[in-house]
Amino acid sequence: MSVYNAFHLPTIPALQDRDPVPTGLRIVRSTYRDSVSLMQLSARIAALAGVEQASVVMATEGNLALLREAGLLDEPVSASPGDLLAIVRGATPEAIEAALAEAERGLSAPATQGARRVAREAAPRSLQSALAAMPEATLALISTPGEYAAAEALKALRLGLHAMLFSDNVSVADERMLKQEAREHGLLVMGPDCGTAIVGGVPLGFANAVRPGPIGVIGASGTGMQQVTSLADRAGVGISHALGTGGRDLRAEIGGATMLAALDELAADAGTRVLVLVSKPPAPEVARRVLERARHAGKPVVACFLGTNAKEVEGGGVVAAATLEDAAAMAAALARGERAAPAAATLPAFQDPGLHSGQRYVRGLYSGGTFCYEATLLLSGQLENVRSNTPVSRARELENTWRSAGHTLVDLGDDEFTRGRPHPMIDHRLRNERIVREAEDPEVAVLLLDVVLGYGAHPDPAREMVPALRAARAAAERAGRRLALVGFVCGTEGDPQGLARQETALREAGMVLTGSNAQAARLAAAMVSAHGTAGRT
Repeated sequence: MSVYNAFHLPTIPALQDRDPVPTGLRIVRSTYRDSVSLMQLSARIAALAGVEQASVVMATEGNLALLREAGLLDEPVSASPGDLLAIVRGATPEAIEAALAEAERGLSAPATQGARRVAREAAPRSLQSALAAMPEATLALISTPGEYAAAEALKALRLGLHAMLFSDNVSVADERMLKQEAREHGLLVMGPDCGTAIVGGVPLGFANAVRPGPIGVIGASGTGMQQVTSLADRAGVGISHALGTGGRDLRAEIGGATMLAALDELAADAGTRVLVLVSKPPAPEVARRVLERARHAGKPVVACFLGTNAKEVEGGGVVAAATLEDAAAMAAALARGERAAPAAATLPAFQDPGLHSGQRYVRGLYSGGTFCYEATLLLSGQLENVRSNTPVSRARELENTWRSAGHTLVDLGDDEFTRGRPHPMIDHRLRNERIVREAEDPEVAVLLLDVVLGYGAHPDPAREMVPALRAARAAAERAGRRLALVGFVCGTEGDPQGLARQETALREAGMVLTGSNAQAARLAAAMVSAHGTAGRT
């Protein structure tokens, strides 16, 4: 493994008013790792003593640009897109060197038994050789830099394989081309930027361990599908397939190509008896096309297009779900042969948090973008002047995403927060810092949080969060206040992290847990409204 090292003091404009922070980088030549493993390694390196920020990425132009925007890179690097780049900002040169050495060890060592087995064997170097070694394969999972993802997906389609593109940074034109090619060959393209899927019981990307069963889910939202599949599992009903479409699929320029193809696939699948569609509101013409196809599926369909009027959705065998929790409850009922009824809207019992009159605001800090979207919808219907970095309905745009104002809900997985950092479902440090900072605001009444389990997510989220939760409560108590911590865990007992173990640790830290994101949002609103403390800024 060929390695290049560099160490320098950056001249970043944002840092000119304070002492320069040492930054070091290491280039590992001609080495590839997928983005999930790189995010996990980045989070591990960032947690080392003396490290302020760390990122391990493929050295593509897009990734280098993101590092420059994040202030981690201020000079050209002699790296090609086929090289790996580890970059660390730390308190001392010694801390940086130790972190870079750990990054190199992480890149050198096979991470799993499966990886060790592959290393012993002759690993395929192309899709063609992989298919020759595994002729029964039907799907290619593509997690290359975006510049190359479309070309690899096209190869997969022409080899007769369905394709799941975990990769992002694929152009709209390339997405249209790939989905047209897939349609002509009777294949499915999930993505690009498809982070979640379950195919024949096999979880792909960020997904939960769920029992097999009769519910098929099609979604343009990763965490939305995770919530529906997890809640269905917890209701005792399993999942046949969960097929992601990618976030742009239901836009007018793509036309719902994957959702339409997936509808046809699951309508013909004997193991699927109920269909669930999950998305933010599609483009109107795409919604009409998708719903018309759904009405001819020959199976009951639950459509959860968050924020869409139910009257625009229902009819002809399609029922509308207002929340992700409702979608799971309705699908489970239909699978049992019962009437499709939404989840009970009653609030869980909770102890009066003892808020002061000056504590007026809810602050939501989310790792899941769809959870933030759904909570913003619900809170803006109950509280005045809700703000978000991803506003919807009556919510207003948050002027400064790094500083809350009034009722604020923040999607910490948005691009602004993940430049040069792993996703918050993997790396909890940024949210933990903000949890403590929000607690110091005397007007904050409730902190609203999601916790996402499953494959790809942090192996022990509660362990990462509990110190921050306790510090937040202690900060409020030192100032003579009480702070309500409200949230939910998206996951199942079969997940690697263990649902019960995670919930127990969070409750012991003082968190009030509900069964779903919708319940948590409603409870947060009820807490501030019950005391007449809901702010009107």
